[in-house]
Amino acid sequence: MDAQVADRSLNERQRRMLNRLLDGFEGKLTSSKYAKLAKCSSDTALRDIRDLLERGLLSQNEGGGPEHEPPDRGRRLSGGAGRGG
Repeated sequence: MDAQVADRSLNERQRRMLNRLLDGFEGKLTSSKYAKLAKCSSDTALRDIRDLLERGLLSQNEGGGPEHEPPDRGRRLSGGAGRGG
């Protein structure tokens, strides 16, 4: 992982979305679903998703769309959690 990516904190939308995914999100996460749930533009959703993919917090399915792969369903992300803290 790029050191520059690892040093950045997750934004609030990303923390909320990851917590939602860890709490048992059903189905695949697409940029349009992300935008609707996070109440943001599709461009912002795509940027957030790309960042989460770079960090290894989301994985991409074979069809090209992002798909969540939770590392630990018991772990929730709190404010300021940048490097898994």
